[in-house]
Amino acid sequence: MVNINSGGVAQHTFDAIVIGSGISGGWAAKELCEKGLKTLVLERGRNVTHLKDYPTATKNPWDFPHRGHLPEVIKNENPIAGKCYAFSEATTHFFVKDKEHPYVQEKPFDWIRGYQVGGKSLLWARQTQRWSRFDFEGPARDGFATAWPVSYQDIAPWYSHVELFAGIAGNKDGLETLPDGEFLPPWEMNVVEKHIQKRIMDAYKDRHVVIGRCAHLTQPQSIHLQQGRGQCQARSLCERGCPFGGYFSSNSSTLPWAAKTGNLTLRPDSVVHSIIYDEKKGKATGVRVIDAHTKVATEYYARIIFVNAATLNSNLILLNSKSSRFPNGLGNDNDLLGRYIAFHNYRGSLTATIDGYLDTYYYGRRPAAVIMPNFRNVYKQETDFLRGYMTFYTATRSSWGHAVDSDQIGAGYKENISEPGGWNIYMMMQGETIPKAANRVSLSKDQKDEWGIPLLSVSVDYDDNDVKSLNDFLQQGAEMLDKAGCKNIATNDSKQAPGLDIHEMGGIRMGNDPQTSLLNKWNQLYACPNVFVTDGACMTSTGTQNPSLTFMALTARAANYAADELRKNNI
Repeated sequence: MVNINSGGVAQHTFDAIVIGSGISGGWAAKELCEKGLKTLVLERGRNVTHLKDYPTATKNPWDFPHRGHLPEVIKNENPIAGKCYAFSEATTHFFVKDKEHPYVQEKPFDWIRGYQVGGKSLLWARQTQRWSRFDFEGPARDGFATAWPVSYQDIAPWYSHVELFAGIAGNKDGLETLPDGEFLPPWEMNVVEKHIQKRIMDAYKDRHVVIGRCAHLTQPQSIHLQQGRGQCQARSLCERGCPFGGYFSSNSSTLPWAAKTGNLTLRPDSVVHSIIYDEKKGKATGVRVIDAHTKVATEYYARIIFVNAATLNSNLILLNSKSSRFPNGLGNDNDLLGRYIAFHNYRGSLTATIDGYLDTYYYGRRPAAVIMPNFRNVYKQETDFLRGYMTFYTATRSSWGHAVDSDQIGAGYKENISEPGGWNIYMMMQGETIPKAANRVSLSKDQKDEWGIPLLSVSVDYDDNDVKSLNDFLQQGAEMLDKAGCKNIATNDSKQAPGLDIHEMGGIRMGNDPQTSLLNKWNQLYACPNVFVTDGACMTSTGTQNPSLTFMALTARAANYAADELRKNNI
């Protein structure tokens, strides 16, 4: 039964509805509210207010019953969430537990989720790189997926727009493969990372090693202080929620900014069932919501709807939005909805050691790794696999000092562990995967969740291209570390399932042709133009860079377009 309160439909009617409050949903809310639109943000999880709801942000290791480690019972109950690097005794309250929200794995897939106001923006790794023209041009040039309907030049002003507000630390490196942005002062490489950088760049003229770009306030500007945010303290406790607002999240930045306009209504505990399509009007008119606790259904109405529930849930919502006009899901005239899911290949890593530099250490816990933009198949096809990979590496010193016997005690033992040990190198890949129709999500035919919504069924896997890319990275990584003078080089294929990268994309992809895509260049559904999808689901391909900055830029661009079109009565 649908509940409309005594205030009637008018009290449930807004100019815009945004589904989801994570990175892209927060940006949609900010831009739409700033444009003067009364905006309802629907979040299926609980409310999390900046500062107030970060219960572990300032705790010391000894303040936790298990010193931050997970008890066995929690590990056993969460074999999926427990694989995430950020899932610990200090952060379990920000993660979806395995039993709470089941899904169907037709093939192994580790779906990491955060259902609360702010979503995974409280948990993300905060690495932010622009795409280059090669990334937007790749599908059309190489003949996979479908051509992007936008170019780097289209998105570049919006990259600048979101960078200035969010605060991105980085160095202007002048690279064609990794465009510069609007940067705060960069973090600094340590002495061993600089050594490896020089050796690699001396040996390979097409491989450029730079300090990573990340959403951390190294030197807050006026716009960040206006948001109530402060300088990053390099604590590396970010996934607990930052009391300084030192890194960008919806909670510390876009949602409070939207609220200041007076145009924001935030409704947590609101599980979106489906989007309502009006057959006579030929457009969407609202959203059907199930209260997370009471299970009562309510309908909210708006002239435009932004779908930002995170990739797989955005696919689920559209698949479940069925009508006589769209029996297979909203906008799904071509059976492409839920198809061409892609992700980032994280399987490859290397470890090594290096001699020397024992008179040098470093301070703090820098949030940015050293990065090398993709150097494979950039200008032309030159390997037996499509596309390539970004490379990350770090150099750290062992905090446990010299090797000690387990039975040592007293002053000698303390002396032995008081000085750091030698240098260790860690290198990893972030590989582009090729979207394929067979990699898809769909609705379970016979299983529903407690809100009466079909469970999502996931059928996503690696292919030969991913294995070839992985093997190339392991070979090239070992060669680069060897040329840098590293020793004890070891390669590793984690064989982890897709999903643990937490970079799933696609299923509601953008394109130039409604026969081969679902969204146009403004992120509008071709078949229902007052519905916009601007989270990872809209991505035509994945590139090799971390995707969140591109989600933000696409969202800001689409929201401004939508507000302008609404004002002109075009939608």
